[in-house]
Amino acid sequence: MIHHKHRRRLMAGATCLVMLVALGAGTAHAESRIPATAPAQAVPVQAVPVQAVPVQAEAVQAEAGHVPQLAEVGAVIQPASVSGKTAREVCGRGATWLRLRFTELDLRGDDSLTITGAKGGGFRFTGRQWRGRAFTTRAFPGECVKVEPRFADPASTYAVDGVQTGTQPLESAEVVVAGAGDICGSACSETGKLITAINPAAVFTTGDNAYDSGTLSEYRGAYHRTWGPFFGKTYPTAGNHEYNTSGASGYFDYFGARAGARGKGYYSWDIGDWHFIALNSNISMSAGSAQEQWLRADLAANTKPCTAAYLHHPLYNVGNHSPSTGTRPLWKALYDHKADLMLAGHDHNYQRWALQDHQGNAKADGVREILVGTGGKSFYGLSSSNPANLQAKNANTHGVLKLTLSATGYKFDFVPIAGRTFTDSGSATCHKAGSTEPGFTMSADPATLTVAPGASGSSSVNVAGVNGFSGTTNLTVTAPSGVSASLSPSSVTVPNGGTASAALTISVAQSAPAGTHTLTVTGTSGTITRTTTVRLVIGIPPAFADDFEQDHGWTVNPAGTDTATGGRWERGDPEETAESGIKQLGNAVSGANVLVTGRLAGSGPGAHDVDGGLTSVRSPAIELPSGASTLKLSYTFAHRDNSSTSDYLRIKVIGSTTVTVLERLGTASTDLDGAWTPVTADLSALAGQSVRILVEAADAGTASLIEAAVDDVSVTSAVSGGTTFGNDTDMPVADQATVESPIEVTGREGNAPAALRVTARITHPYRGDLAVELVAPGGRVFPLKAARNKEDGADVAIDTTVDASSVMANGTWRLRVKDTLAQDNGVLTAWSLTF
Repeated sequence: MIHHKHRRRLMAGATCLVMLVALGAGTAHAESRIPATAPAQAVPVQAVPVQAVPVQAEAVQAEAGHVPQLAEVGAVIQPASVSGKTAREVCGRGATWLRLRFTELDLRGDDSLTITGAKGGGFRFTGRQWRGRAFTTRAFPGECVKVEPRFADPASTYAVDGVQTGTQPLESAEVVVAGAGDICGSACSETGKLITAINPAAVFTTGDNAYDSGTLSEYRGAYHRTWGPFFGKTYPTAGNHEYNTSGASGYFDYFGARAGARGKGYYSWDIGDWHFIALNSNISMSAGSAQEQWLRADLAANTKPCTAAYLHHPLYNVGNHSPSTGTRPLWKALYDHKADLMLAGHDHNYQRWALQDHQGNAKADGVREILVGTGGKSFYGLSSSNPANLQAKNANTHGVLKLTLSATGYKFDFVPIAGRTFTDSGSATCHKAGSTEPGFTMSADPATLTVAPGASGSSSVNVAGVNGFSGTTNLTVTAPSGVSASLSPSSVTVPNGGTASAALTISVAQSAPAGTHTLTVTGTSGTITRTTTVRLVIGIPPAFADDFEQDHGWTVNPAGTDTATGGRWERGDPEETAESGIKQLGNAVSGANVLVTGRLAGSGPGAHDVDGGLTSVRSPAIELPSGASTLKLSYTFAHRDNSSTSDYLRIKVIGSTTVTVLERLGTASTDLDGAWTPVTADLSALAGQSVRILVEAADAGTASLIEAAVDDVSVTSAVSGGTTFGNDTDMPVADQATVESPIEVTGREGNAPAALRVTARITHPYRGDLAVELVAPGGRVFPLKAARNKEDGADVAIDTTVDASSVMANGTWRLRVKDTLAQDNGVLTAWSLTF
């Protein structure tokens, strides 16, 4: 079946940008009115048609609380003066929509302020996230909005100093933004011509704007000649090449306040009903870092229905560079707040990804990454792999990304330079478009629990009010057979702008089979219903597990005898270093943090490597079970060709005896690049003991460049054969979509069996549409069923074995189902693995 997609005509013409405080002649009129119970007090103001005022865009301010607002073509800027304790009405005569500019909003206690549009839509401000900010709201339909302060605390206050209005329908009030990254190479003059032709309202850059080191002279050279004409409407971000100059001083000197606060480089700005966030992927992005906390606060204070972010290093990438997993905490914050777009550069090519979360799972409410490192520098190649979420890629066309933005969605177009033919385009609706009514969201922490048969576990269910929601939410939970679950309390009261939590206790019967199940928690308040899920893995939990995302008590230099003068072990987000290849990897096996020998890149690859001797780090005490157990971890060890066998990485487990898990020695005259490598070790000789893991790295001979890191350490108990792991959660298979259902396998020793049994049931009206694959924890794919255009009949039933003896048993296995033909939907109802 062919679906016809309606495309709206795009508005043509130049967009001019105006500060809200700008004044000028005009005919429109705005007024603020007291409710009908009191005499109306109209406040005469002047109006400024945007297209009539040829001024530059407002520069981004270093002040974190100042968020500039750019207008659409045809919008009118009007000053206003609204404050006080009573309800007011703000109007723009003849307007079809309005936005309010707040210079102050300070709410104390449970006080709130509500804005309601004359033709529907509203927003309730509560809490402290607005304090100290100057911002412009989303647009509300109608020619008037009602402002209702509900203040009990005398310290609560607000002030509105401007109104932005439009006479065109809000859905057609479009604005254009364009940009690219990795700009000033051989083709930056050609991409600059594209920006001139597009004439966008604003220009973004995704870093590495001026090669090779982002010095001020380089910015004043080729960049200024080609992209400099757009300086007044450029909102940049920095790349790693900018930081080849200490502190990216050339970048900050050139752009000044437009680049945000010096040393930070992250800031936000609004255009139309879009909120844009410039992030700095060259400084700390870890959970709890200053940048991550700022981002969460900025997102919490955003009223816009559509949100885009941009930075240099991409989380998802099939190009020359590895995925930048250090960006994951920022991605998680964006996903939590339902952002729509993430723009990136770094790899000199073009990639467009489907909506996904911060873990790479395809999600309808996910963030779309578009990597546009095509601003002018020579190309980087692309991998031959095509992950399920990758939708488009190209590595031979310079060009820019053009975004046509409305209050409900966006259209993207890759525009190539003259003489090239590759293009890419599409459109989407913003996740929060039209969502202005009070409501609540639900989440669970942790969202995945591993519980042994006969044992219990717990999670916290969190209910958060949005758009000013407050009230009582009743909670219920459904659990699979063999599992009991309860919530305490069974109802929670959410305060204005706040959250409330309930404890979810899960008990697993002794007879419950191992497998993966889903518990659904439902919250109901009046007519509003929301859900969240907890993934329950029934199996033997690990005796010890550390992914280094939090501090679990490892001790550096435990014996007090370390001699290394640099590169000592630390937990953190590593920065990539290169010297004849990548030596310190800038990513983690999972999450953002690892255990690493000097996480910073510094001024060069040898700045923070291991120097002058030994550095050691020791785990907290680990109580091994009485039976067999297995240690698993991943490591990377790298060195320059000045290394020797005196240099090493050693990992030991120390109890009554010592088990050496790993010893890697340096190799003379060899450049060894870093690569994550898994290790498995049998700890049966230490059964029942309290042990510690000792990790040592040494530059013990002549001076060498040595880098090492460790991630994802776990100790698990062995389970005898014949165990079945299953997932009975329904997984819809949409038309021409790909889905993956997980099973978490725990407690297995060594590799999977040579006859691993796989069963699956899929309902579908035409089974020939479906291809089915088993994906092992390490990524190896076992085909189970091919799609066949002429295979008649309904439903798929799989009961087969695969030789999985070459892959580890423990980890997350996935059943991948692909619908390859149009018209029909299906459901993966259950599947299992028997070891």
